[in-house]
Order: sequence, then structure tokens, then C-alpha cells
Amino acid sequence: MINKNRLFYGSCFALITTAFSFSIRAGIMPQLEEQLGLTATQLGFTNQMWFWGFPISMIIGGMIYHKVGGSKIMQFAFFAHAIGILLTIFASSYGILLFSSLLIGLGNGCTEAACNPMIADAYEGNTMSKMMNRFHMWFPGGILLGSLLSQAMTSMNWGWHLQVALILVPTVIYAYLFYGQQWPAAKTAAEASLSSNVSAMLKPLFIFILVCMAFTATSEFGPNQWVPLTLQGSGATPMLVLALTFGVMAVARYFGGHAVAQFNTTGVLLGSAILASLGLYLLSSMSGAMVYLAAVVYGLGIAYFWPNMIGFTAEYIPKSGALGMSIVGAMGMFMSGLVQPIFGGLIDSNREMMAAEGLTGDALSMATGKMTLSTMSLVPLVLIVLFTILYFWMKNRSKTGSADSATIATEY
Repeated sequence: MINKNRLFYGSCFALITTAFSFSIRAGIMPQLEEQLGLTATQLGFTNQMWFWGFPISMIIGGMIYHKVGGSKIMQFAFFAHAIGILLTIFASSYGILLFSSLLIGLGNGCTEAACNPMIADAYEGNTMSKMMNRFHMWFPGGILLGSLLSQAMTSMNWGWHLQVALILVPTVIYAYLFYGQQWPAAKTAAEASLSSNVSAMLKPLFIFILVCMAFTATSEFGPNQWVPLTLQGSGATPMLVLALTFGVMAVARYFGGHAVAQFNTTGVLLGSAILASLGLYLLSSMSGAMVYLAAVVYGLGIAYFWPNMIGFTAEYIPKSGALGMSIVGAMGMFMSGLVQPIFGGLIDSNREMMAAEGLTGDALSMATGKMTLSTMSLVPLVLIVLFTILYFWMKNRSKTGSADSATIATEY
């Protein structure tokens, strides 16, 4: 018998594991930079391994989901998470840190590859959208908790090794919840057919969504991974800014089903792009307590990106199946990983430029961060254009009587 609640809770703890690996690693970056003698560019490549492990396992997991089942994919996720976390704890060199980050990324990707289609198969219609948003609520929710724990442990001078060890707690919990559970079958045979999946993914709508996902994920993960460095000297506590951003995201995602019902998926995505762009601009131009206000705006902007991009794929391109959802997620993580060394190099070059102008200390850190965030704010501006196109594209299809998701998947 399928225990949907236990599977859902297991999925949430698996996503909390992903969130902890994101926020705690972000929190310890200044310590890694100092203790291991790494540059921001090297830290960017370490982040890249985390992000690129994600799409590798998501794509493979999406391809084999209906053959091997979500349970086996999550067993591999547990192995990758556990070994990756332990290797990170005992990392003594840049090379080990790169490999351990890759393993953790592989585990994170398996979580998305297994849990997204499980939720899509277990629930219907608006309930599916609501549960997808509530599942993805635990990424920002976990980052909120991880950020606060990281900040507290850092303030007490606890080493980064102990902070990384915290990631093992939700890892063990999700392994227990998934143990011995039966997973739901695909709703239709077409969803489980690889040839049908590939055919649906060759349609213009799916390709357009891939392009959009590249920018939504970069808007969400790019700036947040660098908060401890870009907000140094801003007059705000960087890890508290990160916690606030993801706390806002968690609350917004909890009510995500209501937002989609009120404004539909494309309307929510367009509004999110506007807020994300405004939020990043405010982060790049404000200081002191106003940084926290900017974080709220930015958090509201990026809150609905990931779950509704996945939900849009499941609802309007259902024949792409588990593979389609995995490919969309993989595109997001691939692009997020691609820009990490670029953003790290940007920080290094901006720091050198500001130092050449005679700035030092907090003034140097603040000027460097503002320049970097200003550049990052250009990414969601592109999304405003893309989601405006998508909004009218889908509205036009609805007027012609082809809003039915199966029809859209066939014709697009």
C-alpha cells in the first residue's frame, strides 16, 4: 500500500538535506577561504561541482525513474550524501573539497529526480500544484534553518567541520522515512514511455521553458550562494539576510497553491521576475537595515520560480514525464553551476579594482559587493521579457480553446 504522507515527508527531509548543504556551505565560505587558502574563483569552482552534480544525476534519474523506481534512486542519494558530507568534513585540500561537493550535488539531483515525479503521480490538478509548492517550500525553509544554525555556530567560534556534520541529521531521517515504502505508478503509459517523453521535449514550448529555467535558477542560486561575500561591510549580517530571504520564500511557497489559483502559473512567474529584479537592484544599492527590506522583496521574487517551472512542465507538458521535469531542473542547476566561477571571478576582479582606488576594510568589501550584485541584477531583467512572452503565448492558446494540458503538450 502506498503511504503518500510518509513519502511526502521523506521528500521534504531529503530537500532539507539539499538546503542544509547549500546554506551551511555558503556560511562557511569565508572560513574555507581563510583556512584552506582558497580564492573566490576557487570557491566558485567548488560551488560549480555542487551545482553540476545536480543535473548529472537528475538527467540519469529522470531517464531511469520508471524503470528502477524512485526508491532505488533515493538509496543512491543517501549514499552520495553520506559519503560526500563525510569527505567534506575531513577535507584537507582543494581537490577533496571539489570531489565531495560533486557527490553531495549528485545526491541533491537524485532527490529532485525521484521526488518531483512522485508528487506529480501521487496528486491531481490544483492539489498537485499545492503539494509541489509545499515540497519545494522546504528548500528555502531548510536554508532558513541552516543559515541560522551556521550563524550561531560561527558566532560561538565552532569550526566549519561541525557545521557540515549537521547535514547528516536530515539525511538519516529521510533514509528512515523512505525505507521499505512503495512508490506510486505513472498516471499514464505515455508518461512512462521514453520515446513519448523525448517527443514532447522536442516541442517549442518545452524548449522555451528550458531557456526560462536557465535564467530563473541563476537568479535564485547565483546571488544567494555569494551572500556572505557580497554583503560584507553592508551594515547587515550576511547570514541573517540569507535566512530572511529564504524564510520569506518558505512562507510564500506554503501558500503557492493559492497564488497559482489566483493569477495562474504564467502570471505568477511574470510577477516573480519583476520582484526578483527589483530586489537585486535594492540589495546592490542599499545599506544598513534597508538591506533586510531588500532581502524581503528579493525573497518574494524568487520564491515561486523553481516549483512553478517544474509544476508548469508537469501540468502543460505532461507527456515529457519524469524525464521532462528532470531535464528542466537539470538545466537550472547546470546554468547555476556555470556562472559560479564567473561570479567568483567577478568578485575577485571587482575587489582588485576597488582596492586600486584606495579602498580598504569594510569600505572595500561593501563596494565590491555592490558592484557584483548590480551585475547579477541584470539576469532577472531578461526573465521579465521571457515571461511576458510566455504569458501572452499561453493566454492566446486558452482563447483558441486549447488550454487543455494534453493538447498543449501535443501541439507545442
